[in-house]
Amino acid sequence: MRTAVVWDALRSVLAERTAATGREGLDIVDAGGGTGGFAVPLAALGHTVTVVDPSPDSLAALERRAKERGVGVSALQGDADDLGKLLHRDSADLVLCHSVLEYVEDPISALTAVAGVLRRGGAVSVLAANPVASAIHRALVGHFDEARAVLDDPVGSWGDRDPTPRRFSAETLVELMTATGFAVGAIHGVRVFADLVPSRLVDGEPGAAEALVALEQAAATHPVLRDIATQLHVLGHRA
Repeated sequence: MRTAVVWDALRSVLAERTAATGREGLDIVDAGGGTGGFAVPLAALGHTVTVVDPSPDSLAALERRAKERGVGVSALQGDADDLGKLLHRDSADLVLCHSVLEYVEDPISALTAVAGVLRRGGAVSVLAANPVASAIHRALVGHFDEARAVLDDPVGSWGDRDPTPRRFSAETLVELMTATGFAVGAIHGVRVFADLVPSRLVDGEPGAAEALVALEQAAATHPVLRDIATQLHVLGHRA
């Protein structure tokens, strides 16, 4: 449920890139890919996948997950802005940059590094936390001052104890990606309702999970609902 919208977008990108290159197996880099939630399924589809992540524990878990699935995934330790040092230039058809820009020291440097490893016409999938959703979630648990702080803060943080250093609106993501040389494509809201609906309503009703996925897919591009999603997903292409 939480990633269905992203997978829908990725499947379209993979089909487009396969058609454009004539290659069934694409070269994919997952920057900050952690334990392989996206990388391992992509490898299972026949693509060559490399995960770059700063955590050795996450990379070890990735390798275990890949082994259990019976696929090969390359694992490299490093940050997103290290991509240029770890990988060849113009070597990737698709780069995933999911839940990374919130934590890197310099989002511009990270996206510049992503652009450097992409082949011309290659795609980037950016997934980042949305400040509006954070304000809604803080308010729903009674932290009204923190909710207001998110809306007032330039980087969308609700305070010193906030585990997410920064968040991005659709507009700021588009500005970042344009500044680093990407042609920006589709923008989707991810987890519009999934984080708000009590799990008992989903787990206890036959067909409820499927219905919620369908609702998320419908809300992903809704002109109002998209912008209150927990995360925003933006696709870009290297010109």
